[in-house]
Amino acid sequence: MIAKLTGRIEALEADRCVVDVRGVGYLVQASTRTLAALPGGALATLLIETQVREDAIALYGFSEPSERDWFRLLTTVQGVGARVALNVLSALSPRELVMAIQSGDKGSLTRAAGVGAKLAARLLTELRDKAGAMPAEPGIAAPPPLAAGAEADALSALLNLGYRRQEAHAVVGRVAERLGERAALDALIRESLKELAR
Repeated sequence: MIAKLTGRIEALEADRCVVDVRGVGYLVQASTRTLAALPGGALATLLIETQVREDAIALYGFSEPSERDWFRLLTTVQGVGARVALNVLSALSPRELVMAIQSGDKGSLTRAAGVGAKLAARLLTELRDKAGAMPAEPGIAAPPPLAAGAEADALSALLNLGYRRQEAHAVVGRVAERLGERAALDALIRESLKELAR
């Protein structure tokens, strides 16, 4: 199995690239995020996930270990093949994926090509317990999930006021930590609005 390739990026396309390793060109499929980070015509290293099927051997490349780990996890979900997993990773960074799953943000997941409402719901259900242990991005810890009750209600109120889910989720989490677990709903909303207004 191929786990890593280091070579010259000979060609870049919308969803794949050719990596020339000492005269052998490897066709590697990747997310738009990984492809955008590759230097055309220069040396680069890609982490590789190799999938062997009856009719083909496919190589999937990643610039970061966190993206590769998410690819592996996403493809364990029924209905998510390699192509859909790459689409999800093109639409959302590992950090955004963690936040979307922990906050139950179905809308963010459906931004990925090939992910409808049913598949997004399945991803949220099957990955909710695993998302917190997944890597977000190097050096960035994933935000803790919001507790049910006042925190979830405060998040809902902010969403109804038009704030984006990821921004509101992070602010409510910080305010709830600062005010303590017995904070009242009105205090959570008031302090979150103050922080969002800055």
